Amino acid sequence: MEWQDEGIVLSSRRHGESAAIVSLLTRGHGRHAGLVRGGMGRRLRGIYQSGNLVSAAWRARLEEHLGSFVCELVTNHAAHLLDEPARLAGLSSACALMETALPEREPHEDIFEDFLTLLHGLEGEGWAETYVRWEMSLLANLGFGLDLSQCAATGAMQDLAFVSPKSARAVSAAAGVSYRDKLLTLPEFLTGSGPHSDTHSDSGPPSFRDVEQGLALTGFFLRRHVFAPHHRDEPPARVRFIDRLRGMSALSGMSGDLEGMGEK
Repeated sequence: MEWQDEGIVLSSRRHGESAAIVSLLTRGHGRHAGLVRGGMGRRLRGIYQSGNLVSAAWRARLEEHLGSFVCELVTNHAAHLLDEPARLAGLSSACALMETALPEREPHEDIFEDFLTLLHGLEGEGWAETYVRWEMSLLANLGFGLDLSQCAATGAMQDLAFVSPKSARAVSAAAGVSYRDKLLTLPEFLTGSGPHSDTHSDSGPPSFRDVEQGLALTGFFLRRHVFAPHHRDEPPARVRFIDRLRGMSALSGMSGDLEGMGEK
């Protein structure tokens, strides 16, 4: 049994003296693990950093076996973020979510393409907003998308301020004011966009408070629909990412936005 495919490194852990068990998110074969001989050695270690795009060849005697990988580096995304602790933490969080959320060996080409978009987005402007929107897209691709197009109670498309934890639909400020303690906050930069929309708020880059609310929103539905059914906790890497953003916010001031904060 053998195949070749593009893959994004999700994790690499030592196996024996110098080998590694590497987990990839591949375009056509889903999340797939394999043994890499010498993967922890000096020559190959840099290839198998989380977030790197590789060209992978997998081979095994039987399909159900672990098998082995031989990979060539295509794009070293991890190296581009080494001097950006917050962005690197975002990358680690995303890789951990892929490991937790996706079943093994089940193709999800849309999720693969979205993940590639995120990797490039983490290197650019608006990276924190890009990350939140990626988590929303992940929920949608897994069948748990949020409907933020209009108010669930009134049908209004303006002044959306909350999300119902039961229906995952938006609620306007007027309709939700009496139930705000039972509703999730919808940050302004996500208003007016459905689960597959690229529409951005025109109010400028989101503040840390906006991003934190966005991560709280996606985190609620990830815990309910992805982690809890499989009796898994939220990945520690995602918790560390949020803690990193909070620490940066404390240094820069709550009123500052996250544009360029990775350079500080």
